[in-house]
Amino acid sequence: MKIAIPLHNGRCSAHFGHCGSFAVVDADPENRTVGQVELCTPPAHEPGALPRWLTQMGVGTVIAGGMGRRAQQLFSASGIDVIVGAPEEEPEALVQAFLEDRLVSGPNVCDH
Repeated sequence: MKIAIPLHNGRCSAHFGHCGSFAVVDADPENRTVGQVELCTPPAHEPGALPRWLTQMGVGTVIAGGMGRRAQQLFSASGIDVIVGAPEEEPEALVQAFLEDRLVSGPNVCDH
């Protein structure tokens, strides 16, 4: 499975739409292991662009600090699961916690 995480200074970004890069992480849910991490530059921020881009990359889950409702709806319509309220941690740590069912998320820090 592939999991995408928006980044700011190498950690999960609190503001999904304003991140300068994404970590796209290969993960093996059966063995609960984190594989290769690819850093990717997203396309320009406009409604629907990021879901299309991540779908083309084979991403099935996004872990983010905050994301607006409209963006969440667009991801859902694209078949991508969204987890919001993730802490500002490194992508490998977040994916490992997700795979081990111990990812603790807080409030969605995005209010639009």
